[in-house]
Amino acid sequence: QVQLVESGGGLVQAGGSLRLSCTVSGRTFRNYSMAWFRQVPGKEREFVAGVSWSGINTVYADSVSGRFTISKDKAENTAYLQMNSLKPEDTAVFYCAASTEPLIGVHSEDYDYWGQGTQVTVSS
Repeated sequence: QVQLVESGGGLVQAGGSLRLSCTVSGRTFRNYSMAWFRQVPGKEREFVAGVSWSGINTVYADSVSGRFTISKDKAENTAYLQMNSLKPEDTAVFYCAASTEPLIGVHSEDYDYWGQGTQVTVSS
């Protein structure tokens, strides 16, 4: 069974930075595409960023492009989301997701495994 555990969320002022981590356990890490989604109360979960099996290809939502960077470390079985120039509208619960498909999906249903979520709060 695959398990994903996120960490790194917290409270930060606008313009600040945070790095989220997602550690995968249970099966071979290199066979998964990884992504980060976020969700605020009353809204659907939205795609933030994704990275392919190889770690070479990435995709970003327009709202975070140029500010966030997704990466993965195969040796550590961990995916990261570096978030810079944070804005109050980035406040949400961030979820890590893993897929057995090689391509990067941008919809929740594209992913097979999910973490428990980590809160990110950006104050103005």
